[in-house]
Amino acid sequence: MDTTEGLSLKQIQYFSAVAEYGSFRQASARLNITQPTLSNQVAAMEKTLGVQLFERSRKGINPTPEGRELLVSARRVLEEAQGFTNKAALLSGGGIGTYRLGVTPTLGPYLLPHLLGPIHARYTDLKLYVREDAPSDLESGLINGQHDLILTTQPVMSTDLVVSPLMREPLKLALAQDHRLGNKPRINRMDLLGEPVLTISEHHLFHRQITELCEKVGAVVRRDYEGTSLDTLRQMVVMGMGIAFLPALYAKSEIRDSKELRVTDVEGINVVRNHALVWRNTSPARNFYRELSDQIRETVEETLSDVVMSVNWTPAKPKKPRAR
Repeated sequence: MDTTEGLSLKQIQYFSAVAEYGSFRQASARLNITQPTLSNQVAAMEKTLGVQLFERSRKGINPTPEGRELLVSARRVLEEAQGFTNKAALLSGGGIGTYRLGVTPTLGPYLLPHLLGPIHARYTDLKLYVREDAPSDLESGLINGQHDLILTTQPVMSTDLVVSPLMREPLKLALAQDHRLGNKPRINRMDLLGEPVLTISEHHLFHRQITELCEKVGAVVRRDYEGTSLDTLRQMVVMGMGIAFLPALYAKSEIRDSKELRVTDVEGINVVRNHALVWRNTSPARNFYRELSDQIRETVEETLSDVVMSVNWTPAKPKKPRAR
């Protein structure tokens, strides 16, 4: 029996949304439809396919094993449909479409303001739906289709993703003006021996990088006081609870002519964060993403060369299959 006759693209979209949010209520709110409509459409899809897609319990909604198998194909169908729509818009001279961009909270808010203007000037009909998350969650979200592309900190582990390096961002030392090192003209790594260093919570990649840096210079990570964001970290430094290393883009954006904080380099320490634009290697829009990454590098070089270092990137050639 051909079940595809009674199956619609909208039903596939509804199925994917319920799986993503784990709730009919949240999914219906996101889709801007009523919950009964969503439930009826998913039930109709299950009847058409002859497969139960979700297991319903008091704890919530989870895809069945069969549902998980079909979810991979469903997300691929939706991605191809979006690519088809965007391609048609380009061919007709219309808009370029809407893309879901995932960003890290320690990068996105301080980089995107410099990028969005030039990007919009070049792609006037491009719309970016931006969501923040930790790097590991961004990567898994990209793989399972929650994001179309992500702006994140390396390393990126999956071999199913294309990683386009964009820039190298230094880390700056921040300390209170009344700190014992506040008036020292030049600070070196030996000055940090035994110093308490503040960082953000450990589920961020940034936390691990700071911990490794402290181990190298003999500083001590304060695990009893961890900031929930870069802003709270800065406030704790002002209150004299310790020193901190902050990303250069954050320092440029949020700490200007501060009478409370000193932001400086440390001689003998050259620690950077490597940022990249990442997308699935199967994405129909991969050529556009490559063009977009070139645009971002150009903008970084033109407007942020005093803060970060842009990098050149040549896409890796696909490996030829071995002869058997």
